[in-house]
Amino acid sequence: MLNEMLNTDRLFQTSLAGDDRALEPLFNDLRSNGYAIISNQAYKVTAKGREIFDTFMKRYTEYLKVYDVYSFVDLEKGEFAFSSYYDFETDDDWFNFTDDERFDDLRIAVAIFKKLDPAEIVFMSFLNENRFGTDETGWQQFVMSNEPWDEIEEICHTAIKPEEVGEDAMVDMIKQGSQLMLDLMKEEQNRNQGGGATGGYTTETYTVVEEETVDYYQPYYYDPFYISPVWMLPLFLW
Repeated sequence: MLNEMLNTDRLFQTSLAGDDRALEPLFNDLRSNGYAIISNQAYKVTAKGREIFDTFMKRYTEYLKVYDVYSFVDLEKGEFAFSSYYDFETDDDWFNFTDDERFDDLRIAVAIFKKLDPAEIVFMSFLNENRFGTDETGWQQFVMSNEPWDEIEEICHTAIKPEEVGEDAMVDMIKQGSQLMLDLMKEEQNRNQGGGATGGYTTETYTVVEEETVDYYQPYYYDPFYISPVWMLPLFLW
């Protein structure tokens, strides 16, 4: 909702109408926590709300760059689907390749291993898949329903856990994933310098600009126990 208020032309009046009425409890929470105020009979994001949004987007940027590489891993062979990412010319070809039972999703296992909140990782994957897109009719009811949050909880419950993989294997997978992430970043930068697409990850709702270079990640991310400071920033300021 903070993204919708900050980065679109949409103005939410205090006299919510139509499907927007379902959002009233959310706006009440935003106001009670100091993330939004009422100004000229409309809801506006406060400096505190923008700070929280910026913190989350830093984490989301890291999720896309660092953690998404673990979404398709062949545990038996120790292979990452993303090592072949640039072998495919179309998204459909890539999706067909990754739609294989041999690939397991290790994002939750890596998050738990690094002592991060796995629910936040799943939520970010939902954002990347545009599950919370605001272009569809009735999105307000979907956001305010229990449906997406119950699904996130179920995914966290059923996902592969670190103990199922084993500590030695987890360490090895994270080391491989870190190296692959850096290799992919270098390849993307080379392609961009050659006149390709501009840097950044784009979804239907969000655009995350690549501000950090490969050197930013290189000194630390080889350590499987390293946790970026962005995950230490408070996400909620009460």
